[in-house]
Amino acid sequence: MSKKINNIFKGDKVIWMVFFFLCMISIVEVFSASSELTYKNGSFAAPIVFHCLMLFFGTFIVIVVHNIPCRYFKLVTPFLLIVSFVTLVWVLVAGQSTNGAQRWVSFLGVQFQPSEIAKGTMILITAQILSAMQTEHGADKRAFGWILGISFFIIALILLENFSTAVLLGFVILLMMFIGRVPLIQLGKLLGIIMLVAGLFIGVIMLTGDDTKLDKKGQLTEQIEQPTKKKTTLVKVFHRMDTWKARIHKFTSDKEPTPKEYDLDKDAQIAHANIAIASCNFIGKGPGNSEERDFLSQAFSDFIFSIIIEEMGLEGGLAVVFLYIVLLFRTARIASRCERNFPAMLIMGLALLLVSQALFNMLVAVGWAPVTGQPLPLISKGGTSTLINCAYIGAILSVSRYAKRKDIENPDEVKNESTEYYSE
Repeated sequence: MSKKINNIFKGDKVIWMVFFFLCMISIVEVFSASSELTYKNGSFAAPIVFHCLMLFFGTFIVIVVHNIPCRYFKLVTPFLLIVSFVTLVWVLVAGQSTNGAQRWVSFLGVQFQPSEIAKGTMILITAQILSAMQTEHGADKRAFGWILGISFFIIALILLENFSTAVLLGFVILLMMFIGRVPLIQLGKLLGIIMLVAGLFIGVIMLTGDDTKLDKKGQLTEQIEQPTKKKTTLVKVFHRMDTWKARIHKFTSDKEPTPKEYDLDKDAQIAHANIAIASCNFIGKGPGNSEERDFLSQAFSDFIFSIIIEEMGLEGGLAVVFLYIVLLFRTARIASRCERNFPAMLIMGLALLLVSQALFNMLVAVGWAPVTGQPLPLISKGGTSTLINCAYIGAILSVSRYAKRKDIENPDEVKNESTEYYSE
C-alpha cells in the first residue's frame, strides 16, 4: 500500500507535507469562518462541501502537474501569454463585478479571475528569459528589457482593476531579477522610476477619488457602492479610484471612530480582525469557537488569519507562518541543487509569489497594511486562486522530481526517487 502511495505522491516530501498541513488548516478554519455564507445559503454544509471539492480538485491538479517533466512547461508559455492578455482585456470591457470589484470573467459556465492566470504566466516568462540570457557575470543586459517590456503590459492591465495583485506581481518579478543577477544599476533605475510613478499614481487617486461618496456618518468606507446606471468603458476602468482612496484615507488617518460610527459590513473589518487577535489569550478559543467570524464579512477569505489566531492562539498563527517559511526555504534548497537555471528560477518565483501573498494577507489581518483583498494561499476559501495555487505547488514538485541536480550525495536514493531528469 505504501509503495502505491509513493508512486502517486512523488517529488519532495517536505513540500507535500507543507501542502497537506495547509489544506487541513484550511478545511478546519474555513468551516469555522463560513457562518455568514451558511446564513446566506441557508445550508450548513454547502460552503464547506464546496471548499472541500475545490481542495480535492486542487490536489488532483497537483498530482497531474507534478507528473509533467518541468522541461515541458516552456511549451505552454505562448498559449498562456495570449490567454492572459485576452482575458485581462475582456475583464476590463465586460467583466463580472462582485463587491464593486470587476475581476471575474465567465467562460462556458466557469467563472475565474484572469489575474490569477497572468501571475503564473509572468513568473514562467521571467524564469525563461533569465535562464536563457545568463552569462558568467550575470544576466545579459537585454534580459532586463525583455522582462520589462512584457511585464509592463500585463501588470498595467492588472493594475487598472486589481492594484494589490499588480503590486504583488511586480514585487516578485523584481526579486526574481535580483536573484537572476540582473545588473544592480538597471534595478536601481527601475526602483527609482517605480517610486516616482507610484507617488504620481497615489496623487492621482487622492485627487480624482470622489470624496462625496461618504456614508451617513462621514467616514470613507473600504468598499464604495457603485452607481446602478450603465457605465461606459472609461468609467469601468477607473471606477476603483474611490475604493483605493477610501482605503488609503482610512489606513493613514489618525482619527479613531467611535463604535457608533462603524458599519459592520464595511468599516469594521480591521477593527473586528484586531478584536479577534486580541481576544485569543495566547492559547486560542479552540477550533469552531470564534466570535468575530460573525462580524467579519470576509472571515473565510481576506481575514482568515485573524480567525486562525483567535481560535488556535498565537502559537497557531506562528505555526502557519512557519509552514510558509518552510515552503520558501525548502524551495530555495531545491533550486540551489538544480543544474539548469530555468527550473531553479521558476520554482523560486512561484515560492516567492505564494509566500509574498501570504505576507500581504497577514499584514492586513494584523492592521499593518491597508486592505488589499489578497487571500491567504491554500488556506482562504476560493475557486480560481485555490486551483492556481495548487498548480504552483505541482510545478515546484515537478522540479524537485525531474530537474537534474548539480550534486548527488546518494545516487541510489536519487535513482529510486526519480529516473527522469531535466535537460535543456
